[in-house]
Amino acid sequence: MSVRSPRMAQIEALLADDPDDPFLNYGLAMEYASLGDEAAAANQLIALTQKSEYVPAFLQAGQLLNRLGRIEEACTILRRGMEVARKVGDDHAYSEMNGLLVSIE
Repeated sequence: MSVRSPRMAQIEALLADDPDDPFLNYGLAMEYASLGDEAAAANQLIALTQKSEYVPAFLQAGQLLNRLGRIEEACTILRRGMEVARKVGDDHAYSEMNGLLVSIE
């Protein structure tokens, strides 16, 4: 899908200056999702989870991968996300990811 939005262009311009910013990468993924390109959103989130411990990215990636039928990948991301959430003390995110994991395993 090649739908673009002005917001996406703004985020990408900011990412040009700071490509590793987790919040901007997450925002770009959510913009893809809001435009209906869930595969691009999932790929953006997977990349983010490989280089960052931004907890919301793990939950969103798990949800998107599940919707896309990529269950094994979703489970892997959720397990890693649960570890990160536990590490940073985010019990709410841990619980949400655990609930999703239990429902799809």
